[in-house]
Amino acid sequence: MFLVGLTGGIASGKSSVSAFLRNMGIEIIDADIIAREVVEPGRKAWHKIREEFGDTVFHIDGTLNRSALAQVVFTQPEKRLRLNAITHPEVFKSMFFKTVKLFFCGHQFAVLDVPLLFESGKLSKYVHKTVVVTCEPAQQLERLMARDKMSESEALARINAQMPLSHKTKLADFIISNTGDRENTKEQVEALVQQLKKMNTHWKYRFLFLGSVLVTVGVIGIGPYMLYNFLKS
Repeated sequence: MFLVGLTGGIASGKSSVSAFLRNMGIEIIDADIIAREVVEPGRKAWHKIREEFGDTVFHIDGTLNRSALAQVVFTQPEKRLRLNAITHPEVFKSMFFKTVKLFFCGHQFAVLDVPLLFESGKLSKYVHKTVVVTCEPAQQLERLMARDKMSESEALARINAQMPLSHKTKLADFIISNTGDRENTKEQVEALVQQLKKMNTHWKYRFLFLGSVLVTVGVIGIGPYMLYNFLKS
């Protein structure tokens, strides 16, 4: 199985693309969903956030007040870095176990839906291909203001906290333009899936994994790195 990294900018339309992929039967590992799971009351990250940020970023029932926390981290970059240091390891751990499960289920590929794929720099090296969902800057600003009911200055602060879409597109293997209507975006997603299904990369990774297992149990005398170089050639 190989991994495809799906990313974009806030309010660029990544969630719509992810939904189209799910409807086509593609397995999605969604970092946003996992990020919500790891900060549920009682979880390790939940305790650390409470220690770092105090009770003001929590509701009375103990759940995380995302709006209050966002006000802190998007106005204080050092706090945003601290929050990432708390949550990212837990998110990565969960994504790893979900990936392993899909691997053993025999999937050809899975999509990692990660908003900060390039910014974090930790997951991008594990994906075989990257997909960036983009739109015009004015569309992004308008959509974010309408979606989250925020002022222009607040929306710009959120957008500027991420790598510009123009930079992300330069790093992408595939680009989905979400500037038009939903049908146009859907057609692009369908074309993308067809290209991904034509790739045979998953067999290389399966042979590599099998070779590593066989080495571990002492059945064959070839190392995993030798096998990797052979398959890569």
